[in-house]
This record gives sequence, structure tokens and C-alpha cells, in this order.
Amino acid sequence: MNKLLTVEKSLLIGHILSMAFGLAGLLLVLPNPDFIASLPEIGKSAFRWSMVGGGVVYMVLGMAAVALYAFRTLGIWHMLSFMLPSIGLSLGSELLGTSTGFPFGHYRYLDGLGYKIAGLVPFTIPLSWFYLGFSAYLIARSGLANWQVSEWVKKATAIVIGAILLTSWDFVLDPAMSQTTLPFWVWEQPGAFFGMPYQNFAGWFGTGCVFMTVATLLWGFKPMKLPNTELGLPLVMYLGNFAFAMVMSLAAQIYIPIFLGLLTGVIPILVLYRLALGTESSDPVPALSPVTVPVGTK
Repeated sequence: MNKLLTVEKSLLIGHILSMAFGLAGLLLVLPNPDFIASLPEIGKSAFRWSMVGGGVVYMVLGMAAVALYAFRTLGIWHMLSFMLPSIGLSLGSELLGTSTGFPFGHYRYLDGLGYKIAGLVPFTIPLSWFYLGFSAYLIARSGLANWQVSEWVKKATAIVIGAILLTSWDFVLDPAMSQTTLPFWVWEQPGAFFGMPYQNFAGWFGTGCVFMTVATLLWGFKPMKLPNTELGLPLVMYLGNFAFAMVMSLAAQIYIPIFLGLLTGVIPILVLYRLALGTESSDPVPALSPVTVPVGTK
């Protein structure tokens, strides 16, 4: 288990460092072509590699860190029963969105985020839905563990809050990543929110709710214990990615989304984290009994 923890921490550190390296390239190196020209050949090669593969590396490392954390703290069933729905359903939403404009609006991905599935969606995008969605949902679920209401109310509330936390990250990320010097996607349907349609956020919230609901139902089939005192990795994952988006937005002089993200994302997740740490003990969440499993429903 100690070896898993060491690998997990290494993946998280690699994820954060690769984001920092990407920020430096996008904000400091790319706008200064004279500096790039003055680099030795190895420096130019490193810069070219970072522009082509940097986004892929940081998202793959993020996915790997969260997957290993989920396996170590929750077990293989609960790791896979969140990972597979989040990746599969978010990919479906993204393919639908880039093809039809529903549910996010009309947009298309450019280069820099890896191989595109069906020529439309970089394979790394569903990975980010997984690792940010899992981090947001787990902290919401753990923070509400001692709330004195029925289990179904707690679970439904965690789904809603988790989806809001996920969407709050996009408040800050999307304007900057689509309007930076080197954009990663473009909006073909300009909207009122810094070039994005408000529909985009409804799509984010809805997609998050759907895969978190599926994962919640699957989690109910096996008992589990929430890692209330071991939430450092998901918290750092959420705050680190928020910081990346915030720096990008600040560089683009886009400020209102940052305040919205702080209000609806960072502050709530810190409150939930503190509530989770204050939980004296987390009794195992019971599996669904056979009589409670709906039969014959869609």
C-alpha cells in the first residue's frame, strides 16, 4: 500500500508540474518569438514537444493519479463504477455537442489535446471529466456524510453539489482556453458569457449530474467507507486545476468568471472538505438490499 501511495503522489506532482510547465509555455514563451528563436536546439525541441503533447501529459497524469487514489481508498468496484460512466457518458455528450450543438452549444476542438475520437473530441477530454468530477463528487459526498437526513437525500444533494463544483471549474477554464493566444477549442455559436453560450453551463451541469447519478447507483451495490480524513489528493486536484484556469483567465484579463468560480466552486469545496475532516467516523455505507433494487425500470 505504501508503494501505491508513493506512485499516487508522484503522479499528482507530475500532473501539477506539467500544468505549471504548460502555463509557462503558453503565457511566457509563446508570446515571445524572439526568446524562442534564441533557445538552443534542445530548448526549441522541448518547446515544440510541450506545445504538441503537454496538454495530453497533464490530463493523463491527472486521470492516473485519481484512478490510483480511488482504487487505494475505495477499491476496484467503486473506482471503475465511477470512472467508466464518467468517461463514457462525458464522451457521448462531447461527441453529441461537437456534432449537433447539444447540450453545450456549437463548438469544435482544435489541436494540442491529443488524438481526436471520431475526428471530433480529443481522447483526453473525457479523462478530465473523470478526475475533476470524481474529486468534486467525493468531497461533496464526504462533507455531507453526517448530515441528519435520509441517505437518498444526502446522495442526491451530493450529486447536485458535485455537478455545480464541476461546472464552476468550467466557468473559469472555458473563456481562457477558447480565447488564449493558442486556443484549444473555438465557439462557432458565440454567446453572451465571454463568448460562450449559457447553454454550455447547463450542458456541463446536466452531464455531471447524469454520470454522478449512475455512479451513485452503482456504488450502492457494494458497501464502502468514505475516506473522510484522506481527501488531500482530490482537494489538491480540484484546486490545482482551478488555479491553472484562473491564471489563464487572469492573463487574458477575464475576471468575472474567476469570482464566480471562487464563489460557487472553491469556497464550497473548502467548506465541504472541513466538514468531512470533522466527521468523527464514517460507518460503511451499506449496499443496496435486494428488495430496494427497482425491477423492470428503464
